[in-house]
Amino acid sequence: DRQTLVAVLQFLRRSNLRESEEILRREARLLGDDLAGNVATVATSSPGVAAVAAVPPVKGEARGDCGVSPSSRREPREAGRLAASGALLSSPSSKITHSGDVSAVVVEDQPDVSAVLSAYNQQGDPTLYEEYYSGLKHFIECSLDCHRAELSQLFYPLFVHMYLELVYNQHESEAKSFFERFHGDQECYYQDDLRVLSSLTKKEHMKGNETMLDFRTSKFVLRISRDSYQLLKRHLQEKQNNQIWNIVQEHLYIDIFDGMPRSKQQIDAMVGSLAGEAKREANKAKVFFGLLKEPEFDVPLDDEDEEGENEEGKPKKKKPKKDNVGSKSKKQDPNAPPQNRIPLPELKDSDKLDKVMNMKEAARRVRLGPECLPSICFYTFLNAYQGLTAVDITDDSSMIVGGFADSTVRVWSVTPKKLRSVKTAADLSLIDKESDDVLERIMDEKTASELKILYGHSGPVYGTSFSPDRNYLLSCSEDGTVRLWSLQTFTCLVGYKGHNYPVWDTQFSPYGYYFVSGGHDRVARLWATDHYQPLRIFAGHLADVTCTRFHPNSNYIATGSADRTIRLWDVLNGNCVRIFTGHKGPIHSLAFSPNGRFLATGATDGRVLLWDIGHGLMVGELKGHTDTIYALRFSRDGEILASGSMDNTVRLWDAVKAFEDLETDDFTTATGHINLPENSQDLLLGTYMTKSTPVVHLHFTRRNLLLAAGAYSSQ
Repeated sequence: DRQTLVAVLQFLRRSNLRESEEILRREARLLGDDLAGNVATVATSSPGVAAVAAVPPVKGEARGDCGVSPSSRREPREAGRLAASGALLSSPSSKITHSGDVSAVVVEDQPDVSAVLSAYNQQGDPTLYEEYYSGLKHFIECSLDCHRAELSQLFYPLFVHMYLELVYNQHESEAKSFFERFHGDQECYYQDDLRVLSSLTKKEHMKGNETMLDFRTSKFVLRISRDSYQLLKRHLQEKQNNQIWNIVQEHLYIDIFDGMPRSKQQIDAMVGSLAGEAKREANKAKVFFGLLKEPEFDVPLDDEDEEGENEEGKPKKKKPKKDNVGSKSKKQDPNAPPQNRIPLPELKDSDKLDKVMNMKEAARRVRLGPECLPSICFYTFLNAYQGLTAVDITDDSSMIVGGFADSTVRVWSVTPKKLRSVKTAADLSLIDKESDDVLERIMDEKTASELKILYGHSGPVYGTSFSPDRNYLLSCSEDGTVRLWSLQTFTCLVGYKGHNYPVWDTQFSPYGYYFVSGGHDRVARLWATDHYQPLRIFAGHLADVTCTRFHPNSNYIATGSADRTIRLWDVLNGNCVRIFTGHKGPIHSLAFSPNGRFLATGATDGRVLLWDIGHGLMVGELKGHTDTIYALRFSRDGEILASGSMDNTVRLWDAVKAFEDLETDDFTTATGHINLPENSQDLLLGTYMTKSTPVVHLHFTRRNLLLAAGAYSSQ
């Protein structure tokens, strides 16, 4: 339009770019030097819309839905080489090329023509925004049922972008009326985002708001069938509704699939995250979800076993153990990663001893199922006025640790055996190093107590994790550090500084040595105990990383985030190999099934979602909790999934039934047409109330007794 043209010409003149000014003037047929004189109208399809968006298709060279390339908004310097929209329409040598999913306009004789200054970000008449939006809304609501559900996904991202565009261009009153008129139409699970959005009423507010910056820079992903997409495209082109079409082109990524449109239930199950759904491409990479081969060694029989059991009893006792553990170690799982894919620490003698103990315990393990539910032992933290913020229990269930808001870490012994520190160096030098009980002698009996308090953090402790060999303990805190503590001396060995903001969670690898942390800076970091710096930084989440979990084979890490997505990362190369969307609130708990095939996730929306890692699909939804789920754990053989929540209950679910008869045919995998059972109550095996204790941790002992923990809250 004329104003833009005049402004650009004035800019060119001020910048001493005479040549560009001349070309532009010639192309736009502007006469003489009179900038404010009569201006021939430039052919645009609707007043106030940059004509670049309305370029007609050029002799089959590219499709006609052409937007402005997103990079083109940035550089004011480029304005010097700017061709007016009219030039683009009339220049015989211009051709349209396709870059990604956004078309860019290239003029051959002027290769540097970028696009429009960010000052001309405004592309539509602010008073018409409500009309555009209500027009589209009317069109979608009147379309056939099968398309309506899919096209309704457009409402939210378009609403946000149109609102932000109005705010950005300082049309504050129009923005306010637009928000008030349409915010009630958005899906209920976007309420929190809309609350943040409603507080952004001035351009200045947008600068500091990371969530909104992300929304503007990352493309919102919608998965739509080809038929629905064609319908939308036709409507927008007929109505010449370029404002909306530009937003679709520039800020949305439409993942088009061939086949039947998805139903409302299927879409609702998968949407709700900050950036829409995951692109189907994101879940195509191969994931080695199988378990690593167990090292083989003989299991010596204990003297007690021989005395305590008759001759027939012995082989019977040992047989199930041979099946459980032996079968794993003999043949390699076809889905397992190569044994040496990532370097894992070698087994020490003490580890082998522990494995032997583990096998013996496994031989006496209770087989759980719908007919045989586990007993639950609940550890209640009483008078925890310091504020309990994290709990962990050792694999052999001998110690429990609590992280507290007063920045202390407290370790308790849960067995009659007290916690003892190693003697001082002077005393150690007196010990006979050759004696059989040297490991006993180095411990100082005078220090024996059932509770040890570890001081060092300078803020609430949000995550704790014991190492598999029980020699170390990790804790992470609001102070931005992860600390490694020795459980021999009960002192801090290392403070790992990498996160600049609070660290919400940390966890040791099942093989020890490696650990992961996630925090408010939106990244997860992989560390090794003997390195000060992180080995990998996993970046991609759009909000805080709230929880982290290692896959049982230690080759992958799952992270849950406040952006309402779960990502699976490859430890080897740091790539993101899975993105799971479907939760309607921040994720707070993750659990892998013991066989490594499935992942369970819990969030503030009170739902537990089940995922098939190999196919990258949601395979189940467990409804029942009424508040945030902070704890999830599979039983040792994977038959039962336990979930613990802020609603003061522990619930047990039938994991075998949840994962049997999965429909993972190629079509489902390709399009994400998931069919979740209507009722998850068939899978619920039991609900156990506490008096008034939110459940923050769950742990199955080696014999499948379920331990739960939380702090009693009096209100």
